[in-house]
Amino acid sequence: MTQPIYQIPNEVRDFAEKSVEQARKAFEGFTGSAQKAFGSVETSTVSFQSGAKDVAVKAFGYAEANVNAAFDLAQKLVQAKDPQEVLRLQADFLKAQVEAVQEQAKELGALVQKATINKP
Repeated sequence: MTQPIYQIPNEVRDFAEKSVEQARKAFEGFTGSAQKAFGSVETSTVSFQSGAKDVAVKAFGYAEANVNAAFDLAQKLVQAKDPQEVLRLQADFLKAQVEAVQEQAKELGALVQKATINKP
């Protein structure tokens, strides 16, 4: 018995691709504004500690990277040819994200430890 072929209509695929791209652009605008806000906090607050700033900037960078990875996955999913490809893409994404989050947590832990050891 042959399996039914999974087809996404081109109109739906085009709409999904445009939606992902619009969401990505909106997120990029948000991250640009947030980065400017980090910069203004640094310059306007005398007591803002370097270690705390490093942790915040690093955490924000990780969040941005993780959201961009999710956008990349969404872009790949709307271009998937069949359910098997969707499952493979999701499994690959999950594996990569687990590894990334573990590394991010390790690096953030080291930064937090450094910030608390070097506080004035």
